[in-house]
Amino acid sequence: MPSSDHIVGIILAGGRSQRFGGGDKGLATVGGRSILSRVIDRFRPQVSRLILNANGDTQRFAQFGLQIVADGDNPELGPLSGLLAGIDWAQEHAPGARVIATVSADVPFLPSDLVERLEVHRNDGVAVAESGGRRHPTIGLWPITTRPAVADALTRGALSVDRLARDLNAVAVSFPMGEIGGTEIDPFFNINTRDDLSAARVLAEKSIEG
Repeated sequence: MPSSDHIVGIILAGGRSQRFGGGDKGLATVGGRSILSRVIDRFRPQVSRLILNANGDTQRFAQFGLQIVADGDNPELGPLSGLLAGIDWAQEHAPGARVIATVSADVPFLPSDLVERLEVHRNDGVAVAESGGRRHPTIGLWPITTRPAVADALTRGALSVDRLARDLNAVAVSFPMGEIGGTEIDPFFNINTRDDLSAARVLAEKSIEG
């Protein structure tokens, strides 16, 4: 297994969750636990240090014991703001870090081999996850050296993470579909709406039953 000593993980939770109806999606519960706690449990062992990108009152996340990093000069402009904040934090507080691993805060079934698989295939560049023929650009590895490109994209208002990943010739690493209780599931199933939350709760129950 490749070493993760040089990789800092950041969970992106700085969005407004408009399709969800507002609030923090990560604090919603699935299987009796918050989505964010599920993401932390799956992601933390894969990186050397883990931080949380979130804006507003940090006390609502105090229970998780993570360093919370808010968006910097480009607040609430989407995941790229969080990525830039994570890179800047790592440069100041984790000088040995060379790569930022990003995941969103709404993926409760995140693969436990995510970072390892991305690292093997990234060829020292950017790598993003892919499943079922669909790219997931907010779930990926970003070298610290991409900071100028991220900052420039934000300055220009080019806020698409997928567009930036493609501009940086990101490698798309395919992950197989998973299975819970006999139901096929995308490993990057993310909760955007209340209906998605209901579906995740059903899957979690099947997992417990299994």
